[in-house]
Amino acid sequence: MHEKLTKSFSINGKSKSTLNNYSRCLAHLALHYNKSPEHLDKEAIDDYLFHCKNQHNTPSDSFFKHTIYGLRAIYKLLGMDGHKVQLPEIKRQNDLPVVMSLEEVKRLINAPKYLKHRLMIATLYGCGLRSYELCALKLSDVDFDRNTVFVKKQKGKQDRFVPLSKHLARGLQKYIRTEKPVIYLFNSQVTDNGKPLPITVRAIQWVIKENRSKIGTSKKITAHILRHSYATHLLESGLNLLALKDLLGHARIETTLIYLHVSNSGSSKKYSPLDLIYNT
Repeated sequence: MHEKLTKSFSINGKSKSTLNNYSRCLAHLALHYNKSPEHLDKEAIDDYLFHCKNQHNTPSDSFFKHTIYGLRAIYKLLGMDGHKVQLPEIKRQNDLPVVMSLEEVKRLINAPKYLKHRLMIATLYGCGLRSYELCALKLSDVDFDRNTVFVKKQKGKQDRFVPLSKHLARGLQKYIRTEKPVIYLFNSQVTDNGKPLPITVRAIQWVIKENRSKIGTSKKITAHILRHSYATHLLESGLNLLALKDLLGHARIETTLIYLHVSNSGSSKKYSPLDLIYNT
């Protein structure tokens, strides 16, 4: 089953992180009953979903959602769309997004002890990257002559170029001279055969979590909130939605509208909001 799901995700351009989330949740379900999920009846599925919602050690909406989405994926893959087990609908959260102020972003960037960690946060925000996009970023993707960063298409998104802040460029050049990363802009370790590995999403989460308590805010800052703050700060300073759509790598303008809940106005000139913080 896992092999079929892996092939399907690869063919359809879906992300490895989504595959891992679905596979992990489906594996929990299979271990719970010692039976492959597609062979379970409605009562068994309902009992397990109740267990997920109420008995999980750390109740997690994402775990519950990934279990349902994973079941839908295997039902579709096996031609079981008309399966007698009816899965519950997942309601979208309509909570207002958390946005950091420019001063909070600046304090977070300056909080880490190590230059590498400061630049990881600055690159996430200054280029509006998703966590996995920062992980995949290679040295060759950064063009210091044109002050651009090339973000490769992943998860069905669009290839795009984003502006590289002059302030961030200076920091990255210093980091590259001193740390001498290989292949990836931010390496984690080197394997026994000498192959460099990129940082992981978990490592990014750790860096942010370790430093957000230092900046005097109650906001639960994540990489996603940095990206959302990037988008919001650009809109507030005059960038229009069509230009922002390209910077975020959205395929459809509707995604940008839903993501930001802000009106379309301003200039079409693209730039990095990191320069607003450091006024360069």
